[in-house]
Amino acid sequence: MDFHHSPLILASASPRRREILSLLGLPFEAVPAASEPAVDPLLPLDEAVCAVARGKAAEVAARFPGRDVLGADTVVSLDGLVLGKPRDEEDARRMLRLLQGRSHTVHTGVWLFGPEFPAEGCGFADRARVTFFPLSPREIDEYIATGEPMDKAGAYGIQGTGMRHIRGIEGDFYTVMGLPGGRLWRFLQGRPIE
Repeated sequence: MDFHHSPLILASASPRRREILSLLGLPFEAVPAASEPAVDPLLPLDEAVCAVARGKAAEVAARFPGRDVLGADTVVSLDGLVLGKPRDEEDARRMLRLLQGRSHTVHTGVWLFGPEFPAEGCGFADRARVTFFPLSPREIDEYIATGEPMDKAGAYGIQGTGMRHIRGIEGDFYTVMGLPGGRLWRFLQGRPIE
């Protein structure tokens, strides 16, 4: 894929996704989608995060015809329960109580529209397994007080002070952060991602 003519448009306000694209060396500009589509509870999670990513990318692509647009979405799942971004501190506390001392799955969907892609766009989903250490109520409260959990799926940031609470990860760290960098790089080059 050639971004020399015009940079990729990232349909997201996420500073973490911007950081990952910068680490990949991809020229881009961030143009967040005006709305955040809801995760469809009737779809399998990998399909659901791709549908949300597609919705974000489609909305921005309609404003920038002829440009390559990337949408992404990340959710956390624990025993069939989907954890998005917390509504408030109490919701963050609820999520962290659920996650502490256990393993959960992070699903990130990626979708692209543009001249080099089919009309309906194309994309993929990736997932990683994350295990938390047991956390005391005080540790949870102290973490919430940092403000870090408030704009992140599952109420934690693996790349921030949330790392204190992570025992281990199986899969791509960057999928948990919000964008599977290695798979995205290969996908953009038309190479196998499995």
